[in-house]
This record gives sequence, structure tokens and C-alpha cells, in this order.
Amino acid sequence: MRNFRMVLAYDGTRYRGWQRLPGADETIQGKLEAALSRLLEQPVELHGSGRTDAGAHAAGQVASFRAETALPCGELLRQLRRVLPGDIGVLELTEAPPRFHARLSAVGKTYVYRVWNSETPNVFERRYVYQLPGTLDAAAMERAAADLLGTHDFLAFCSNKHFKKSPVRTITALRIERVGEEIRFTVTGDGFLYNMVRILVGTLLEIGQHRRPPDCIPAILAGRRRENAGETAPARGLCLMEVYYP
Repeated sequence: MRNFRMVLAYDGTRYRGWQRLPGADETIQGKLEAALSRLLEQPVELHGSGRTDAGAHAAGQVASFRAETALPCGELLRQLRRVLPGDIGVLELTEAPPRFHARLSAVGKTYVYRVWNSETPNVFERRYVYQLPGTLDAAAMERAAADLLGTHDFLAFCSNKHFKKSPVRTITALRIERVGEEIRFTVTGDGFLYNMVRILVGTLLEIGQHRRPPDCIPAILAGRRRENAGETAPARGLCLMEVYYP
């Protein structure tokens, strides 16, 4: 049985997230598995590098699956592109080593969160940015972001109240930059908890609005309680940009 690796891009606006859900057609994994199963005439189980939220997007999601087929990768890619909806795109499809697994083999990810910091409507990008007008203190956000770098217990930045695995993660880079009216948060780490990036951004935005002091991060981390962190920023501003492998 051959092992395949795909790189995907998708607009998550109309989907209920990556993960296949019982009785729900509108998930990214569900759409891809249904298409592959029809094309290959066999059940296909797809493994993504992670589960993006409902309404969130991806420019570089990675997925893997196994199948018995003699089809060349190029032909399978051509057929798959023909049957998928326009808001899900397969960028690459290659044969992978037998032990490759999109989630278990991943060693890091980069996400970008986009904030439209203006009163002026952004009509053509409204599905991909969170509109938040008003002054944001970039220096305060950058000071707070520095306390998030490194290895920490990030349980306070997780929405799953019943999370039982280790909440320790390492953030290797957190960049905040202004591009015109837009503020972009670029976060790279070895892995992220449920809603973690969106809660990080929501907390930093509250600091930028002077609703929290910039030195609050160490206490939030130490407290390990979700209610101590900020609001969860809306999913539409989030995009998975890249997944890293050894």
C-alpha cells in the first residue's frame, strides 16, 4: 500500500473546520476523503497535520493517506483537482516514505493572524481578516509577546477544559507587524493547543487596547486558567501557513 503526502490550501469560511464530523458534510477532511474514496474506489482515511477551526483557513496544510493504486501522483492530482470544490485546492501530491504521517511527523507550524485595524470596510478581504478599529499600542503588544516566547505551560491559552495531554509547547517566533491598515501576528511553534493562537492574539489585542497591562503574561501562564487569558479572536483572521518536518 502506497503512502501519499498532500499540501493543501483552503478557504474555511463555509466549513465546520478540518475534522470530519458525524452527519456533517461541510468539513475539509470530509470533502477530501469523499473525493479520494470515489476516485480510488476504496475507503480513504486522511490525516491532517492539525485540526483547523471552523471558519479558519490554510495556505499550507499537510495531509497524508494510504491507498492501493497504480495511478501516478500527477494523474491522481489532476483528477482530484477536477472534482474538488473551488475553495479547496491541492497544491502538491507526492508519494511519501512508508513511515510518514502528516500529524505525527510534524515538528512545527507557522500561523498568521490578520487584523484589519481600520474603520474603513475591507470588502474584498472581509472573510480573511478580523476588523478591529481603534488605536492599538504596538509597543505594548510586542513587550507582552516577548514573554510568550520559549517553552511554557500554555493551558491558560487552551479552550479545551478537558485537555489531558501535556500543555507544554515552545513558541520560537512571534512577530507583530503593520502593513498599511493591517496588523499581522505571525506565530511559529512546535505545536499548538486548541484555539491557542486565537487566544494568544485575543490577549495581545486586549493589551494593545490598554485593557490589560503588558506585563500580565507571566501571571496568566502561571495561573493555568483559561478565564485569566483574553478573548478568543474570531476564526476568520487565522491561516495555517506552513508545516515543518525533519
